[in-house]
Parts: sequence; C-alpha cells; structure tokens
Amino acid sequence: MSVECRQDGAQGTGRRVAAGGALFSVAVALTALNLRPAITSVGPLLDETRASLGASETWAGLLTTVPVLCFAVAGLIAPLLARRAGVGAAVSIALALLAGGLVLRVLDGSLLMIGGTLVAAAGIAFAGVLIPVVVKESFPARIGLMTGVYTAALQLGATLGSALTPPLDIALGGWRPALATWAAPAVLALVVWTVAARRGGFGAAAQADRQGRSLLRNRLAWIITVFFGLQALLAFVVIGWLPRVLMDVGGVGRGEAGLLLGLLALLALPISLVVPALAARSGSQSGWIVGLGGCGLAGLLGLLLAPSFSPLLWTVLLGLGMSVFSLALTTIALRARTGQDTAKLSGMAQGFGYLLAAAGPFLFGLLHDVTGGWTVPFLMLIGVLVVQIGVGALAGRPRYV
Repeated sequence: MSVECRQDGAQGTGRRVAAGGALFSVAVALTALNLRPAITSVGPLLDETRASLGASETWAGLLTTVPVLCFAVAGLIAPLLARRAGVGAAVSIALALLAGGLVLRVLDGSLLMIGGTLVAAAGIAFAGVLIPVVVKESFPARIGLMTGVYTAALQLGATLGSALTPPLDIALGGWRPALATWAAPAVLALVVWTVAARRGGFGAAAQADRQGRSLLRNRLAWIITVFFGLQALLAFVVIGWLPRVLMDVGGVGRGEAGLLLGLLALLALPISLVVPALAARSGSQSGWIVGLGGCGLAGLLGLLLAPSFSPLLWTVLLGLGMSVFSLALTTIALRARTGQDTAKLSGMAQGFGYLLAAAGPFLFGLLHDVTGGWTVPFLMLIGVLVVQIGVGALAGRPRYV
C-alpha cells in the first residue's frame, strides 16, 4: 500500500512539474512577446504624435534613440537587480516597469512621453538580459528550443506592434489609447510570470552570487559582446535605412519597400524556432553563425552591386543574415556554466553591445550625407558584417567564460 502511495505521489509530482514547465514556457513566451511593441508601435504614429504634442523633429529623433541607449545602461544594471531581488522577482519588476511606462508616456506632454519611454525601455532591457538566465536555469536540456521560442515571440511582438497600432489608432480614436493598449498584454505577462515563478523549481528565482568574479577581463566574454553588438548594429541600420535604400536605388515604391521591411521580421520567425535548437545540439555553433552571416553578406553585396536586379532576393538574404540574433542569444546561454555567469555575460553583452549598436544608424546616415551616395555606407556595413562573422565563429566554439 505504501508503495502504491509513493508511486501515486511521484506521478503527482511529475504532473505538477510538467504543468509548471508548461506554464513557465508560456510565461517566457508572453514576456518576449512584450519586449518590442513598446518600440515598434511608435514609428507608425510618430508624425501624428509629434504634431499632437507640438514637438520638434529633434524630439522625434530623441524619442527613437532613447530606447537603444536605455537598453545599454539598464542592461549593465540588470545583473545587480538580479543579485538583490532574485531573477524571478527581477523579471516581475521589469514587466511592471514596462506596463507602467507604456501608460505613463501617453498621459501628458512631450517630456512625459520621453520619460515614460525611458521607464518602458528600462523594463525591456532588464527582461531582455535576464530571460537568457531563466532559459539556462529552467530549461538546461532545451536551451536551443526555448531560446528559439523566446526569439520567435520577440520577433512576433515586433511585427504586431507595427502592424496593429495604426488600426488601433483608427478604432480607438487617437494615438494615446492606441499606444496605451500595449500595456494590457504587458500586465497579462506580469500576472502569468508571477504565478509561474511562485511555483518554484526551474531556477526562476535563483539568487545570483554576491561576490562573484567580473567578466570584464575575460577574452571570450568580450568576443561574445562584440558579436552581439555588431549584429545589433547591422539590424538597427537595416531597420532604419533599408526602405530608403530600396526606394533610391532598388527601383521600388514606398509601399513595396515597407512590405520588404516587414518580410525581414517574418523570415526571422521560422528561423528563430528551428535554428537555435539545431545549433545547440552540436558542440559548436560556429558553422551556423558563419552560414547565416554569409547569407547576409550576399544580400549586402547584391544591394551594393545590383540593387535593382532583385530587391526581393537581396532582402531575403539580408533577413537570413539578421536571423543570427537568435544564435547570439543562444551563445550567451551556452558559453556560461551557471545562471550567475549567464546573468553577467548577458548584461555585459547587451549593455556594451547596444552602446556599440547605437552608433550604427547615425554613422550610416553621416557617411551617406558626406559622400552623397550609398557605396561608402554599404562598404562600412560589409566591413561590420565580415568582422561579425569572424568574432561570431569564435563565440560559437564550445568553451566557457
């Protein structure tokens, strides 16, 4: 009888663990889904927002630059927050900041809009740094799969933010309720995350060490940081400038250029779901990183040498190259032995990496203004991508920081 009781107890525990794992997977996906709409929802309504607030073009430029700089600063602070509050609680704080910032930024004028965006971006940065820690601690046997789920949800959220906000603007009667609507899924993610984290296990609330070593003198940590920063730099430039390039030299109209930009996000969804899981199964991820980088290089060369030949083909190749983002996150989780080191490596890679990436769009535009053409800016991007492929190959080798 006691044996039967023990068997029933074990089966019940197994069912609870399975249910907790499923709920935690949903919590990770929901969190990721909310880490881009706060940013991508602004662009389609930026002109309307600026006119309504009586703000300048400089203000608009600041509004779009602030999130990237905030990613860098908050990314460096995130490991400290995790040490003080625990990873699970820190992600809850991040989601609360995100939801609060989304509401705050629509309540008053242009200054509060900037302030609310800063708060929301801080929440995004905290969560973005800590989710790889959650994946490492909670799903050690499924790091590639869960990183793929996380990245795919992140890309889907970016697409939904840009695609659904204009219809919301029309349906709700203005930009304020349209932008504030995105606080609702953030609150939902907060509720689900809090419930999942309280069920325990899976390392979600693990405390980081208080007196651990620094990674600032670790060569591999800097290689991963440069890899992350260069792929982010390329992504920010492409997202900001690709439509303009396609219209100027690719022979496409404004509508088609917008559709091609949207295609980049769509391409990333299936790749993010499949490639990280496959890459994580092998000892080295270098081959995948070099392969995707080679696709991106072919796309850049096509846009440089024969832009009007096939804008669709060049965009597809470029989108494949940009999908290396999922592998950048995968390497962060795989190159650290513990959750504590993962937190430090994630904070370092995303903090310093986003600082590097923030210079990309400005430098690309500056080179275009100075030279009056696209050749020199594209040569700069090609150089960035070549270096990215090289450091990415090093980052993908099976070693630990």
